[in-house]
Amino acid sequence: MTIAITDYAFKRHTTKAFLPSRRITDSDMAKVRELLRLSPSSTNLQPWHFIIAGTEAGKARVAKAAEARYPFNVAAIRNASHVVVFAGRLATDEDYLLHVLAQEEADGRFAGNPDEFKPQQHKGRSMFVDMHKNDLRDEQDWMARQVYLNLGQFLLGVATLGINATPMEGIDTDVLDAEFGLREKGYASYVVVPIGYSDPVGDYNAALPKSRLTYADILTEV
Repeated sequence: MTIAITDYAFKRHTTKAFLPSRRITDSDMAKVRELLRLSPSSTNLQPWHFIIAGTEAGKARVAKAAEARYPFNVAAIRNASHVVVFAGRLATDEDYLLHVLAQEEADGRFAGNPDEFKPQQHKGRSMFVDMHKNDLRDEQDWMARQVYLNLGQFLLGVATLGINATPMEGIDTDVLDAEFGLREKGYASYVVVPIGYSDPVGDYNAALPKSRLTYADILTEV
């Protein structure tokens, strides 16, 4: 029987408790990493970095960001199989744009006519970066929106693997940035996502009906 993508969208939920004894397999973790890597982004800028904590020590480091202000999130971080930290770039420069361009060339994006397509791609991407940097002055916010674009694909993607997830903004990002030296590397953290498998006893949200606004509330068709 074919399963539609909407079936996964309907069934996925924010997990409130994880089974600490159940680990995500290495093969599925390879797919988790690919989900992060293959996400779309505006102009293919890919302005993100991720930290995957899969050890007890690593998860404890992430949990520090919840201990003071958000202690209710600590258990999920510690009991999940793995925890993913989503971070975005603070700014872009020409070196980074050329780095992305070089990767596109290595991946064959300009194979048809590199002398024409490569400079066109660089010019177009630079135009949007400059617009957000100099005209709209929202460069970091613009890149943060790309990180959340990745997050949305990630949540649905892990659901297709039978993996449960809990997106969390209930973290102290200053603590997280300091713990992993993210600011020094040119990034800021935005959200943490514990992933693993739902605890059938503690995960009360798994049994609750999904609630969403009606089409009349959210949709206009013209």
